[in-house]
Amino acid sequence: MEHTTTLTQHVNASPEKVWAVISDIPGSAGTLSGIESIQMLSEGPYGEGTRWKETRTMMGKQETVEMWVSQTDPPRSTTVKALQGGADYTTRFTLNDRDGGTDLTLTFGAEMINPSLISKVGMALFGKIGMSMTRKALSKDLAEIAAKAESL
Repeated sequence: MEHTTTLTQHVNASPEKVWAVISDIPGSAGTLSGIESIQMLSEGPYGEGTRWKETRTMMGKQETVEMWVSQTDPPRSTTVKALQGGADYTTRFTLNDRDGGTDLTLTFGAEMINPSLISKVGMALFGKIGMSMTRKALSKDLAEIAAKAESL
């Protein structure tokens, strides 16, 4: 049982500037108001295998999730993964040149790993509400990424 959503934000900046923002994990708490803190778990530049812990407040609850880069093709795309609470989360950013700027597309997916009957019922009942709240948070993230890239 997978839930997926896709959002696109046009950014009045080059793909390289947008890439600089999305690949700046240590600076993301300063860019994205939804992130409270970042703790890097790996060293070196952004790339496959880069790991960190990200603390956010969602639905009034603070949660820390370990995340890692599973794929990267600078400055065109990157995929970030996380496992949390019995779910496998995937976030993919795709950057495309358009009208002197960049279309930044974010695809977010959540898949339950070995869901129990109770989990399946809960997702059926509350999955749309949760995804709606997630879309709102992701839309805000995209707007803040755009604002940062446009200011570079």
